[in-house]
Amino acid sequence: MTNATIQPVDPLSQFRLDGRVALVTGASSGLGRRFAQVLHAAGAEVVVTARRLERLHELSESDARFHAITSDLSDAHQGKLLVERVVEMCARVDIVVNNAGISDVGPAVDESVELFQRVLTFNLVAPFTIASAAAGWMLREDVRGSIINIASSLGLVGVGSIPEAGYAASKGGLVNLTRELAAQWASDGIRVNAIAPGFFPTDLTAEMFEDDRGREWLRRRTPMKRGGEPHELDGALLFLASDASSYMTGQVVVVDGGWTAV
Repeated sequence: MTNATIQPVDPLSQFRLDGRVALVTGASSGLGRRFAQVLHAAGAEVVVTARRLERLHELSESDARFHAITSDLSDAHQGKLLVERVVEMCARVDIVVNNAGISDVGPAVDESVELFQRVLTFNLVAPFTIASAAAGWMLREDVRGSIINIASSLGLVGVGSIPEAGYAASKGGLVNLTRELAAQWASDGIRVNAIAPGFFPTDLTAEMFEDDRGREWLRRRTPMKRGGEPHELDGALLFLASDASSYMTGQVVVVDGGWTAV
């Protein structure tokens, strides 16, 4: 009888992103900025993009593994050009985080068709064009990549008391777009998943978090009795971006303090 050699197990190693290139949209502030920093800390080379280039420079000038590109995703054609620039700059793209988004708070009966279309273009069409362009490159180069769409709990349920029809429609569309793209590309090793955050402090939710009535409403409506903190999305992001989720695609990870559970 021989003694079997026990191989050491390091479960944290599968979360490392060394040698990979990540693109994060809407990275000038809020959750996007945090996402970029988390991927960078895990070893990735990170390309950050947004309309406000001066804010991106704060990241890109801090470390050579950060790169800044300005983009305006209200133009649906910018997505393909953005991916092309990332590949030109870094020679590859392994991870895409479609985070950029805009809102349209207000009653649906007062919302113009133009605003509704603008929100859908920014929140749904742009992520599609970016994902499609990135997947096209991955397929040509035989790269097993990960695409992460940042959806929302408002893409899973209706709220009503926070009226924003375009935002809800775009995030609901992004949820099922995630599933469809995952099904199309799974056999080629490209994974597509989504994170659906609840209420976190961002530019879009600043008024809620700064207002006493807003914070009380959030406390009453959320089973965990509070909004989220940006670091509470770190685990979901790293899980989906890394090999830790290598057998997972087409899924929506909801991080909302129990909002959609009740």
